[in-house]
Amino acid sequence: MSDKQASFLPFHAINEFMTDEFRQQVVRKVLTHQEDLPESHRAALNRLAKKTVNVPGFRNGAKAPAALKIKPFIQAFEKNPQMVAEVISAWSVLNPELQTQVYDLLVSLDWEVLPPEADRTKLPGFLPQWPYDQDFDRINLAFNDKYPSAQVDTDDVSLMVVWVSGRLPVKVGTAGDETAS
Repeated sequence: MSDKQASFLPFHAINEFMTDEFRQQVVRKVLTHQEDLPESHRAALNRLAKKTVNVPGFRNGAKAPAALKIKPFIQAFEKNPQMVAEVISAWSVLNPELQTQVYDLLVSLDWEVLPPEADRTKLPGFLPQWPYDQDFDRINLAFNDKYPSAQVDTDDVSLMVVWVSGRLPVKVGTAGDETAS
């Protein structure tokens, strides 16, 4: 084990890497498919909604219909690291095949990643270190090579890479640098 202490970026730092449209798509999917989530995810989202989401006409934002919660959820997503963690965790549960494919891809690319079933919401945030010679374009190409019949948007693959790896591409390693993988 290295003597270096890991530094983390808060989960909501991911907003710098997401378009507004994609952020809305992710939140919409989670809210409109909330009943398909395991109880633990639904409960976590409802707890956060009750504390952080203000929907006009509702004392408890969790009780509002999904269509009315999307905009307030996005606002909370942009500021609240725990909201980001819970929403992306729920989104990954709603995309189990993609989660498994991305995990397998990252392992094949020699990334050190937690198993898919690990609860990443318990982490303090994202690691800022990113492996040398890896970027979203290359990873998406590798994904398409490995899974040519997959009908998955590159934004979805990229978000799943960030979530499964627990990393944001802020500090890219250099050639021969094994610490960033």
